[in-house]
Amino acid sequence: MSQFLIAALYKFVALPDYQDLQQPLFDFCESQQVKGTLLLAQEGINGTIAGSNAGVAAVLAYLRSDPRLAQLEHKESWAETMPFYRMKVKLKREIVTMGVPDLQPDTMAGTYVPPEKWNALVDDPQVVVVDVRNDYEVSIGSFQGAVNPNTTSFSEFPQWVQEQSVEGGVLAGGAKVAMFCTGGIRCEKSTAYLRSQGFDQVYHLQGGILKYLETVPAEESRWDGECFVFDERVSVQHGLEPGSYALCRACRLPLSAEDKASEHYVEGVSCPHCHDQHTDEQKQRFMERQKQVELARARRQRHIGVRMK
Repeated sequence: MSQFLIAALYKFVALPDYQDLQQPLFDFCESQQVKGTLLLAQEGINGTIAGSNAGVAAVLAYLRSDPRLAQLEHKESWAETMPFYRMKVKLKREIVTMGVPDLQPDTMAGTYVPPEKWNALVDDPQVVVVDVRNDYEVSIGSFQGAVNPNTTSFSEFPQWVQEQSVEGGVLAGGAKVAMFCTGGIRCEKSTAYLRSQGFDQVYHLQGGILKYLETVPAEESRWDGECFVFDERVSVQHGLEPGSYALCRACRLPLSAEDKASEHYVEGVSCPHCHDQHTDEQKQRFMERQKQVELARARRQRHIGVRMK
């Protein structure tokens, strides 16, 4: 039976005192034995936490006790093992980095489309469906017919929009655009950016892919593959069931069963994506780390940085 509750959350809201919130929030999470990562910035909060049902509920209640976060929404899933190793509360310039100043996602974001109505929108041939995640996330799953911008970081998205807005681009002529991402946060910024560039028909999937996979029955789904998540589960499937992917500890990319069968795969050291990208010195460090992992595994101890079965 799954025993750890996972809560993914974010909210764009003005937090001019965000630096003062860091230590009290960290201390409270620690007191509830909750782990994960929370990002604080002047524009809001973002992150994922995990712990007991009571512990996570207490942290969410603590956050919502701040009137500015009273309407904070979160998405839940469960795991059999703790998906995080420690608690971190970080201060950032942006809670999701695009690098475009003066965007106001809290007031400029596009139109929300609930999961139940998403299929009808993306089935419309006049709609350009855009996956705003990074290429390694898209590689293991996406919506049928979605455009992949092939970005390696979210900060590349504005340039892609500019390139695709000219004649011949997929966004030319003020296209009707539907966007999606893992939990919804990148869509808030990407749709706000498109609206700032003059697009007036901009939509995004409310709650992101995670809410869609939780809500829409598999037999009605337009989703192909699995969804990458930023914790030790690596990926999830419909119903938010654990996926089949592992994580390369050298390059942090998701690995399929085929990847792990490759001659270039050495657990903890290399994979088909990165086997020629690290120096011998780096590989030696990875090998030493993997030895420590295996020793911890033999002692049935949890080693930091290793996905436990």
